Amino acid sequence: MKCLVTGGAGFIGSNLVNRLIDDGYDVSIIDDLSTGKEENINPKARFIQGDISNTITENFSFLKDVDVVFHLAAKARVQPSIENPIEFNKVNVGGLLNVLNACVKYKVKRFVYSSSSSVYGNVKQLPTPEEHELNPMSPYALQKLIGEQYCKLYNELHGLETVCLRYFNVYGNGMSLEGAYKLVIPIFIEQILNNKPMTVRGDGEQRRDFTYIGDVVDANILAATLPYPPETVFNIGNGDNRSVNQLADMIGEDHPKEHIDPVIEPKETLADNSLAEYLLGWSPKGNLEEWIKTYKEEMGL
Repeated sequence: MKCLVTGGAGFIGSNLVNRLIDDGYDVSIIDDLSTGKEENINPKARFIQGDISNTITENFSFLKDVDVVFHLAAKARVQPSIENPIEFNKVNVGGLLNVLNACVKYKVKRFVYSSSSSVYGNVKQLPTPEEHELNPMSPYALQKLIGEQYCKLYNELHGLETVCLRYFNVYGNGMSLEGAYKLVIPIFIEQILNNKPMTVRGDGEQRRDFTYIGDVVDANILAATLPYPPETVFNIGNGDNRSVNQLADMIGEDHPKEHIDPVIEPKETLADNSLAEYLLGWSPKGNLEEWIKTYKEEMGL
């Protein structure tokens, strides 16, 4: 199988690329390196440095003979999207549309789209199934939902097989340790290493379904290689959740905390994974507590 991974120098993308290459697939990467890192690029992959939001269809000629595109390139995170909605839309919607058009032009068979649990917003049902009402609370969340709808439309109009995976709070090796896109785990680690209090938004009782990167990679490969499923939007979560306060205690139980202003975010996320288990044969294996113990040792805590 010949694959292209957009955003293949980022956290999730680089983990996916490494697994695909280990499994013997022919892999190309396109990434503008705005948040992805050169050191994440697997030397066995073909690398194209480019911005998908500025690349016209005719310039995607490297898609010739590609079987599957894994679309992970995006501007991520909720709060920055509220502050810069136009910039985020250019990449998360315009860039996606460029790639979809190119997939049609070059007759790519399947397109696996990285969506987000943020499309649900505040939910009425926990665990949350895919058919739950969708209520995006930020430009980022809305853009991910628009991406899902474009995938469905391109399947109906052009026969491009599209599968959308709604990730729930991905963690694991390769998380960014610097810049505006750091996740909560490396933020807490950095604060402890610098002898600063761990900053907790609001009361810290917001709960998240933390999902291991290896499980996300497994889901992508299954979505790409199995016969085209009758349902094509899947939750990819661990199926349990922890509060931010609990997470802070796991990382630094005796370290001081500082509560800061809350941001606009759902109160709780928790995935119902039954559809992915049934149609993809996928189930999560990650253990947050055990991984954090190992990660703390690696970071010198």
